[in-house]
Amino acid sequence: RFGSATSLSSNIINTRLQELVKLFRERTEKVKEKLTDPDISSDDESPTASPAPPPVPPPGGDPEGEKLAEDDHYCEMLCCKFKYRPWLDCLKNYQFPSSIDPLTNQMYVLWLFFVVMAWNWNCWLIPVRWAFPYQTPENIHLWLLMDYLCDLIYLLDIVVFQTRLQFVRGGDIITDKKDMRENYMRSPRFKMDMVSLLPLDVLYFKVGVNPLLRFPRCLKYLAFFEFNSRLESLMSKAYIYRVIRTTAYLLYSLHMNSCLYYWASDFEGLGSTTWVYDGEGNSYIRCYYWAVKTLITIGGLPDPKTLFEIIFQLLNYFTGVFAFSVMIGQMRDVVGAATAGETYYRSCMDSTIKYMNSYRIPKTVQNRVKTWYEYTWHSQGMLDESELLVQLPDKMRLDIAIEVNYNIVSKVALFQGCDRQMIFDMLKRLRSVVYLPSDYVCKKGEIGREMYIIQAGQVQVLGGPDGTTVLVTLKPGSVFGEISLLAAGGGNRRTANVVAHGFANLFILDKKDLNEILVHYPESQKLLRKKARKMLKNNNKPKDEKGAPGDPLIIPQKVDTPKLFQAALAAVGRMKGKGPLAQLQWKLKQLKEMQA
Repeated sequence: RFGSATSLSSNIINTRLQELVKLFRERTEKVKEKLTDPDISSDDESPTASPAPPPVPPPGGDPEGEKLAEDDHYCEMLCCKFKYRPWLDCLKNYQFPSSIDPLTNQMYVLWLFFVVMAWNWNCWLIPVRWAFPYQTPENIHLWLLMDYLCDLIYLLDIVVFQTRLQFVRGGDIITDKKDMRENYMRSPRFKMDMVSLLPLDVLYFKVGVNPLLRFPRCLKYLAFFEFNSRLESLMSKAYIYRVIRTTAYLLYSLHMNSCLYYWASDFEGLGSTTWVYDGEGNSYIRCYYWAVKTLITIGGLPDPKTLFEIIFQLLNYFTGVFAFSVMIGQMRDVVGAATAGETYYRSCMDSTIKYMNSYRIPKTVQNRVKTWYEYTWHSQGMLDESELLVQLPDKMRLDIAIEVNYNIVSKVALFQGCDRQMIFDMLKRLRSVVYLPSDYVCKKGEIGREMYIIQAGQVQVLGGPDGTTVLVTLKPGSVFGEISLLAAGGGNRRTANVVAHGFANLFILDKKDLNEILVHYPESQKLLRKKARKMLKNNNKPKDEKGAPGDPLIIPQKVDTPKLFQAALAAVGRMKGKGPLAQLQWKLKQLKEMQA
């Protein structure tokens, strides 16, 4: 009885001590990793922050609360209170910037829009008011109101905005008020802006309200071209605006021609000949229709009768042919630039198909190639992303690579704790590859020379006796094949088949590229090789919840019951359980049940 109790106690103590030894080993490994890799976070729970004591109210009341209560209302009447509107509060607290970046400041682009609207008012309506009888004494005050509103916008642009624009001098961005003002006053734009605001309106008192005296307002064209440049840099599809702008050029040329035709008709006398405008219907629409037929040279126009009409018509024809050809050429360039990428994609696919036909490639392979071209173009908008970044400086390529790939690469356990600059250099070596459904990314047994990061889509890891059983499905952000980058000897062979499940876009890092980078980062190289060995060891280690079979026993286990003694116990059992041996057998049975 005493020996059985001792055996049971020994087993329990031995199990507990083995668990303690295992915990100490794990703890030691974690401490070693922490000393080697300071960036690895600890598994210990972070201490809970104690709640901060409530702020002690200052003596003499709560002025902040009273201020908030006062700010909550701006008007109080007999029966109601009106609260501040959010936009009004923001407008009240807004401070105008002391300097403006003309390249990135969207407020400046918005202001340029108003300046361009004022410029368009002058360019479109000054000829109309000069040629057509739309400006009358009854509505002259409305025309003058809009004119001087446009002049106010011009003046604000000169005084408030142009004198605050930043500029570059000797590689430095100048933000000093005095320097910015002097830079603007020495620029050609300042001279054009001053000419555009010449006060020729004072001649109204002598010659009357003649719209031609406002012609200098049309010289503020530099603001129009600047607005075009800034707006195109903000738009994702700038070619749409270019098409609209080119169409506006054509409409404006027709607009000017219609104004000149009405002036020529009025000069000759309305309805005096069959060539001039007869004065019926809407004068602007009828003259605009004549201008369209003339500039596009449709034909069907009445022949001019007088010498003035002949010269005018000849100049119209020459101008129409020139203007129309220029507009067609500009429209062709705009559309060609907008579709340049798609044209390149079509030409590449056509060349590939021609090559495959010349070598009689099977139709199944040709269809997969066509599918790859179409999916790559529609998903990325290009065939090779690196072609767009070739012309950029190395620093800008790095910035773009960090924004696109860093969040994914930073999650790879193999690269955690490495030199940050080493990871940046690695980001520039990543290649984007598209795989079609059921394409093999890698096959079991082949030499692993790449690491894969899933950007979009899913891949399946296949295994089993026949190699078709889906072991796991990897989703975007997952990484596989990273051990092959640093494995030595025969440890870099693929252990399973990986197949694309649907369309998959993967980032690939080549082993050669990584080795070229690690030459300059020896500490990161040591850390990566240590992590690779540890990951290989964990992958090859058999899983055993009760400990490894080779673990030493702190207290050796007791030997089994001798066979002679077992035979005696069996004989006692046949005696129907009588005597001291039967009681001993019953005790041993209970101990075995407790151990089980």
